[in-house]
Amino acid sequence: GKMAAAASGPAAPVCVLVLGMAGSGKTTLVQRLAAQLHAQRCPPYVINLDPAVRELPFPANIDIRDTVNYKEVMKQYGLGPNGGIVTSLNLFATRFDQVMKFIEKRQNASKYVIIDTPGQIEVFTWSASGTIITEALASSFPSVVVYVMDTSRSTNPITFMSNMLYACSILYKTKLPFIVVMNKTDIIDHSFAVEWMQDFETFQDALNQETSYVSNLTRSMSLVLDEFYSSLKVVGVSAVLGTGLDDFFVQLSKAVDEYEREYRPEYERLRKTLEKAQNKQKREQLEHLWKDMGSVCVQGSTLAGSGDASAMGPSELILTRGTLDEEEEERESDTDDIDHEVTEESHEEPAFKNFMQETRMKYQRRSNTNE
Repeated sequence: GKMAAAASGPAAPVCVLVLGMAGSGKTTLVQRLAAQLHAQRCPPYVINLDPAVRELPFPANIDIRDTVNYKEVMKQYGLGPNGGIVTSLNLFATRFDQVMKFIEKRQNASKYVIIDTPGQIEVFTWSASGTIITEALASSFPSVVVYVMDTSRSTNPITFMSNMLYACSILYKTKLPFIVVMNKTDIIDHSFAVEWMQDFETFQDALNQETSYVSNLTRSMSLVLDEFYSSLKVVGVSAVLGTGLDDFFVQLSKAVDEYEREYRPEYERLRKTLEKAQNKQKREQLEHLWKDMGSVCVQGSTLAGSGDASAMGPSELILTRGTLDEEEEERESDTDDIDHEVTEESHEEPAFKNFMQETRMKYQRRSNTNE
């Protein structure tokens, strides 16, 4: 309990990865969680990974939009919205070790790190960069996935089912403790959904009202999901009203226990093997990302170890925004630390701009040779 934590120094902050379909209300939930934690004098560290969001209703300590201009990326690479989001995330993932350093510096001040992910959920869950980010967090901090769903849009058993299958696939992909947040309980109570999960018969009855071929598929699928349901943490909340949050935090601490018990050993093993294979793997993963973006280095010179590795490398500093006044002193000391690492180069925006320009030049050179 508290005594143990006190003995071992401050506990590592809990990383809460918030995922959900567009319109599920996950950004509103992040805003509500942040507000509640601020009210309890326990300010969270907030990270926004959605490059396409126009307005954030909460102040983010780290915001992908500060370092990656999504519209610009779309223009430069001739991409559509989803491609633009993936590429922005890829650019950001290449510098995620910087973000990790920021989180580590803050670990005495913040108990929770809340991460808002892109509205296009598949962009995060099924991309190389989403995996890099998730694994980086999970191998250093207790991490929990929160899957937000719009309860009011899941009253049809078939829609409900596809939502659950999606949740299940993410659970298997991320290999992390998982909480399903049934949002918008101010519109409709989520008890019907819980009943469907707990009572196979009730769900079948609801399905019998549906007379499509999909309902047969759904019928067989619901048998498959039985095991998934049995261990699933579910909580109904209204992000708008703030109801159900107490229950949410109860489930969150259970999920953290689960992480400690079942996932930490696995991730610690992963981290050890990673450290051995780190340089090799980092190099491969980064190359993989650049391939994704079509900007592989010219003439097969590999990413690391080549003369222009520095140009390809992470920007020196991810600028933070929306930080509070009391952090001013901290930030100055942060800058000092970074000064020791980077002497010759100013570590403001220009470092990143250069990095982007290099990338573009390589990219253009490559597309020219391709023509």
